[in-house]
Amino acid sequence: MWWYTALVLAVACERVAELVVARRNARWSLERGGTETGRGHYPAMVALHTALLAGALAETAVAGRAFVPAFGWTMVGVVVAAQALRWWCIRTLGPRWNTRVIVVPGLPLVSGGPYRLLRHPNYVAVVAEGLALPLVHGAWVTAAVFTGLNAVLMAVRIRCENTALGTAPAGAPA
Repeated sequence: MWWYTALVLAVACERVAELVVARRNARWSLERGGTETGRGHYPAMVALHTALLAGALAETAVAGRAFVPAFGWTMVGVVVAAQALRWWCIRTLGPRWNTRVIVVPGLPLVSGGPYRLLRHPNYVAVVAEGLALPLVHGAWVTAAVFTGLNAVLMAVRIRCENTALGTAPAGAPA
């Protein structure tokens, strides 16, 4: 199980790197007149993502989940692909990428990179990682709970982003 702990800790380090980039990018956006919306759901998002990492480790340890090689290695591949997609999103958005919803007035929507294919590609990475990381070592309860709670949170987050970017469908609640 030491290698699974190392994998989860590597993902945790990746999240810290994201927060460093996000903090730098927030300064950039705010210096250009950016405004933040959706502050209310942000603490829940941080807590949920922290619980994913802790839950994956705790469940495998407490429940004695076994590693099933064919399934586990496939899930490792999904985790790696999710990280690649996430960093493609970060690179494409450049200083506009953030873990918060900060919009700089006057900037056009980004339509390159993965955004030419999907409206919210970073959330595809979040969903894939949230399922795959716990399932690498059989933590199916953590995967299920995270996925359910994340679906609720993503509904709030995407609505918030769409409204902030002025891309909400007509009649959608703010």
